[in-house]
Amino acid sequence: MMHTAENVVLVNENDQETGQMEKLEAHRLGLLHRAISVFVFNSRGELLIHRRALEKYHSGGLWTNTCCSHPRPGESTAHAAVRRLREEMGLECELTSQFQFIYRAELDHNLVEHELDHVFTGTSDTNPQPDPAEVMDWKWISRHELQTQLANEPEKFTAWFKIIAERAFAQLV
Repeated sequence: MMHTAENVVLVNENDQETGQMEKLEAHRLGLLHRAISVFVFNSRGELLIHRRALEKYHSGGLWTNTCCSHPRPGESTAHAAVRRLREEMGLECELTSQFQFIYRAELDHNLVEHELDHVFTGTSDTNPQPDPAEVMDWKWISRHELQTQLANEPEKFTAWFKIIAERAFAQLV
């Protein structure tokens, strides 16, 4: 029997729940599901990014935003964002809901990421204590340095991060 924590919430384009499905199966079929992305900045305006553990079921070894995950069935996106930031990065800070968007991206291992992504931002000057099963490396990065790396080495970043990085920075201006 699957654990409910491994189920994602399937939604329509208006973010109305249409069902639940095991996470890997939803990514195999490319079905639209609810997700969260967290961007934590420090007081210097640098973004905390992390490199996904190589063992992750997709996008292993790629750099991405501070935290990204899926709310559990029955869990609010705001609660999921706080919970996963704590579980993945060992970090807690106040988070603000900024925007949501839908994207679809072909991934490695014949998987498809098709998400209605709720984006949250927060501020902290605390360095993370990440879960090694989730995160192999992390760093604080300036907007300029990130823009340069995204332009010169886009293959080093996750599909969703390339789509939303600029928009998340723009929310702070």
